[in-house]
Amino acid sequence: MRVLAAMSGGVDSSVAAARMVDAGHDVVGVHLALSSAPGTLRTGSRGCCSKEDAADARRVADVLGIPFYVWDFADKFKEDVIDDFVESYARGETPNPCVRCNERIKFSALSARALALGFDVVATGHYARLSEGRLRRAVDADKDQSYVLAVLSAEQLRHAAFPVGDTPKPQIRDEAARRGLLVADKPDSHDICFIPSGDTQAFLGARIGVRRGSVVDGSGTVLAEHDGVHGFTVGQRKGLGIAGPGPDGKPRYVTSIDAQTGTVHVGDAADLEIWELTGLDPVFTSGTAFAGPVEGEVQVRAHGGLAPAVAEVVDGRLQVRLRSALRGVAPGQTLVFYRPDADGDEVLASATITR
Repeated sequence: MRVLAAMSGGVDSSVAAARMVDAGHDVVGVHLALSSAPGTLRTGSRGCCSKEDAADARRVADVLGIPFYVWDFADKFKEDVIDDFVESYARGETPNPCVRCNERIKFSALSARALALGFDVVATGHYARLSEGRLRRAVDADKDQSYVLAVLSAEQLRHAAFPVGDTPKPQIRDEAARRGLLVADKPDSHDICFIPSGDTQAFLGARIGVRRGSVVDGSGTVLAEHDGVHGFTVGQRKGLGIAGPGPDGKPRYVTSIDAQTGTVHVGDAADLEIWELTGLDPVFTSGTAFAGPVEGEVQVRAHGGLAPAVAEVVDGRLQVRLRSALRGVAPGQTLVFYRPDADGDEVLASATITR
C-alpha cells in the first residue's frame, strides 16, 4: 500500500511514519508549509508548523530511509483556517482552528492531492483509532484527538490511518528513543500556531479593527463600553471591563454576544446553563444520517464539555437535547456526538454549533 505520512516534526507523527514503514508499506513523508513566513510561527514547545519542525521532520525521514517533501499550503491555510478564525470571531463566535485545519487542510486538501498522486492512505500522528471504518477515541484518554477529527467524512476516513492511537503517549516517546529519533523528548505543541505572541485579542484586533459596543446586564443596563465583540467569548469572566460583581455579589460572565449590535450580554453562572444545542452542516462518520433519535454523549470542547444527550436530525440540522446541563457553550464551537461502548467511544457525528 502506498502511504503518504504527514510529518509535523513531532514525536507522534514520526512514530506513526515509522510504524507504517515497519508494516511494509511504501511510505513517503511530507511536511506541510502553512505559512509564507514560517519563521514567524511559534517554535519549541509552542508550535507545530515552524521552520525547526520542518527540519526535524526531514531528519526523521532520513533515519527511516523514506523520501521526504515539503508541500506549500500557506495560501490555503490562510484562507481556510486563519481568515475563517478571524471572521468567526467578528461574528461573535468561538471557533476551533485545529478542527478547521484538520477538516480543510490535512484531510481535504492534503488527502485530495495524495489520492490524485496515487497514494492509498494518509497517515498522521493523531491520537484516535479506526476500527472497520469507525472512528473511536484513542487508548490514551488524556491525548485523545477524536474530537478534532470528527469533522471527517466517511470517505476521508476510508483513506486515513492513525498508527499511534492504540498506544499511550509515554510508550510512544520510549519507542521513538529506541528508534534513535531525536524528537523523542520534543515537547508537545499547543496553543494557536499562527499567533506568535500568544495574544489572541491583539491578533484579532489588528485584523478586525475597532467596532465599539456595549456590555449590558440582564435588565439592559449598560455596564461598560468595548472596542469589539472579538474580545469576548461566552463563559468569559475576566477582562469584561466592568466595575465588579453583580448586585448579589456573585461574579458575572459573558452569556451571549450579538455581533450585529455589538452587544455583549453578561449574567451569573446559572445563565450559562445549556440544555439544547443546534448544529449546522452535520457530518456523519458512517456516511449515513441518523434515522431517528440516538442516545449518546455530546462533547463541545477538545478537552471537556461532555454530557449525556439525545441527538436527531431536524430540517437538515443536528438537534441535541442534553440529559445534564453544560455551561459556557458558544456558537462556532464544534459539537461531537459519541456512542459509548465496550470497544471505546465511537464518533457518530459532528456539527458547528449555531444556537
